[in-house]
Amino acid sequence: MISEQLVNLSRLQFAATALYHFLFVPLTLGMVWMLVIMESVYVMTGNVVWKDMTRFWGKLFGINFALGVTTGITLEFQFGTNWAYYSHYVGDIFGAPLAIEGLMAFFLESTMIGLFFFGWDRLSKTQHLMVSTLMAVGTNLSALWILIANGWMQNPVGAEFSYQTMRMEMTNFWAVVFNPDAQAKFVHTVSAGYVTGAMFVLSISSWYLLKKRDVEFARRSFRVAAAFGLASVCSVIVLGDESGYTVGEAQQTKMAALEAMWDTKPAPAPLTLVASINEAEQKNNWEIEIPWLMGLIGTRSVSKEIPGILDIKARNRERIVQGILAVNALEALRAHRDDAAAKEQFEKHKADLGFGLLLKKYVVDVNQATPEIIDKAMNDTVPRVTPMFWSFRIMVGLGFAMLALFALTFWSTLKTTVQPRPWLLRWALWMLPAPWISCELGWFVAEYGRQPWTIYGVLPTHLSVSTLSVNSLYGSLAGFVGFYTVLLMVEMFLMLKFARIGPGSLGTGRYERETAHTTPAHA
Repeated sequence: MISEQLVNLSRLQFAATALYHFLFVPLTLGMVWMLVIMESVYVMTGNVVWKDMTRFWGKLFGINFALGVTTGITLEFQFGTNWAYYSHYVGDIFGAPLAIEGLMAFFLESTMIGLFFFGWDRLSKTQHLMVSTLMAVGTNLSALWILIANGWMQNPVGAEFSYQTMRMEMTNFWAVVFNPDAQAKFVHTVSAGYVTGAMFVLSISSWYLLKKRDVEFARRSFRVAAAFGLASVCSVIVLGDESGYTVGEAQQTKMAALEAMWDTKPAPAPLTLVASINEAEQKNNWEIEIPWLMGLIGTRSVSKEIPGILDIKARNRERIVQGILAVNALEALRAHRDDAAAKEQFEKHKADLGFGLLLKKYVVDVNQATPEIIDKAMNDTVPRVTPMFWSFRIMVGLGFAMLALFALTFWSTLKTTVQPRPWLLRWALWMLPAPWISCELGWFVAEYGRQPWTIYGVLPTHLSVSTLSVNSLYGSLAGFVGFYTVLLMVEMFLMLKFARIGPGSLGTGRYERETAHTTPAHA
């Protein structure tokens, strides 16, 4: 049996590296399309300030992109080093979209980003704009294939377990690609990235305006960010509703935990705004609700119920009991592949195989599981409610705060001759961390809410890890956290350095704070 400490350390290490990596990803996703917008205006108008905007914000984009690639490489290697059985069990399915991402998307964006930076004097305006557009397409395609892989972990369609190979095998590639969970996750995630990019440009532009530096450059950047951010944050909210629906269809346990819904309520279920959660007694001491709203989001109907946690646990307990039969049949087939009776029993109960495997956390032989052990496995099927409930609400609260900010900043840009008010500029500056906090919380909700599964309903997390020593995990965890912290500090130092200098870092002779070592660039 795998020790719980080993499982927890493996999870912590992957979570730490993934969360560090996702500090860089949203900004890359968001800024790249803003560069396309800025350069498109330059190509259409010939106004050189738009070229300078593209080059300056592109410089900050390039710093972020380089460090994002550095932190992302280790994640894929960890599937082989820390999650070996997971890679063996589902590698044929999970590996396909990751391989396509590398061959199709990463090569495209890596090639185009080189041409973006070194092609200004070698390509025509239209050719360079095409490079920028392909760079943006490649970046978003990269996110698409990674989120297809992750979406399959959340909703494992287009695959089934084979008792002959003792692994999951793909049965329908297109079902994996067009998985509703993956598609909803993709559009929601990239929209959150667009908000991040818009907030980054908006906040720095606000600082320039407060300092009355490079005002015309900052005003144009501010307008683009305000308009792009408003459209993006509206998309996040609308597409968040779609994500809620897919979660309600595929992961009812996560939905119940997000809402701290202990009992099944009459349809359509209310949405809980805030609550005092009592996990020990499996109830809420008090709660404030909005009638009907959760039922409409989670089921798109007024008659379909959303099951509560207690009903889900009871259902999962029965699936664990049925899963014991599937595990026994699988063991018999492993010994004798032609055992017809075992094959019949396995086919009858294979949908519950993953639930039977949950018992392996406590006993080697599932037939030795007592009612108390079955209850433990049943309780494991629901993640802790309190962190899920409040993480989701902080994320949503920040989302609506950003909606208000972008709406006000966009409104302020409609009066082209009026400077945005100082209080609005200061608000935009202080809101800079908000999209990153929201993105990190969103990933926490998605991944922690899937526990105790690596593949939802199929493969428990405790069976997925590699056989490693605890000391090696402590060492590698400390190494990753230390190294990634250094990279984050480097990113922040470089970003702050060039943001403080501003467009003067381009050395064009048109802006304040021109750096001494630069020479005027060809306009």
